[in-house]
Amino acid sequence: MPATRIDTRKGWVGDRRGALLEAVQRALVVGLKIPEDDRCIVLSEHDAEAMLVPPTKGAEYLVIEIRLFSGRSLEAKRRLYAALVEELAAFGVARSDVKVILVEVPQENWGLGGRPANEIDLGFKVDV
Repeated sequence: MPATRIDTRKGWVGDRRGALLEAVQRALVVGLKIPEDDRCIVLSEHDAEAMLVPPTKGAEYLVIEIRLFSGRSLEAKRRLYAALVEELAAFGVARSDVKVILVEVPQENWGLGGRPANEIDLGFKVDV
């Protein structure tokens, strides 16, 4: 049940927005073992002047921030990082241009349908 935000500069994604979102979704499924229909990803493209990035990064540089329940193993996080760079390579994104930030949230701090997530059967395991 992660909530994912992708920030990048305008111009390079073009008409591949949907394909890029699907690629990130596949990486989340592989890395975190979430259900395929568990989807919450936002792509934000910024004017070059509105996104300050290291001078060594390419035009395709992106930051992926994933808010997720606490409890994933280091191995799951490694799978996720590897799956993301593999999926994004198809778009010409160099592995060095992928920055991933995980923000772990306790389940009781995530509300779903008016209830804390720790009181709901999520339908998948978090401790993978």
